[in-house]
Amino acid sequence: MEHAFWDSSALVPLCVKQQATPVVAALSARFGLAVWWSTPVEIRSAFARLVRTGRLTGVGHAQAVIALDRMRQAWQEVEPNEQLRDLAERLIDRFTLKAADAQQLAAALVWCLNRPQGRAFISGDAQLLYAARQLGFKAIEA
Repeated sequence: MEHAFWDSSALVPLCVKQQATPVVAALSARFGLAVWWSTPVEIRSAFARLVRTGRLTGVGHAQAVIALDRMRQAWQEVEPNEQLRDLAERLIDRFTLKAADAQQLAAALVWCLNRPQGRAFISGDAQLLYAARQLGFKAIEA
């Protein structure tokens, strides 16, 4: 199975039913998951936000955490290092990205050994997709 780099925004709908869930479910059947080291923290933050806003129940939260734990067993994870940090800093200078998004994109570049041409990058964030596309990734909207 071909792997893609998945941003956290594209993985949350695999754990919590949302409008994007059918799209990302189809993508997950096609692409294996490569993710940034901090992705679980970002996903758990999204779960907590959904609980606080009343869009996810306590039971739903527990189910989402179980789904996340299952996904973690199968994904490839890019670990933090100085090269990644330096890339993220340069990406912030080049694109309109938040720090966490720059780290996601830098992790994607490390994952593909700085050869993004033809490699899939999946996200629900328009700015992140734009930057990924500019770098040569095949940007896929979740």
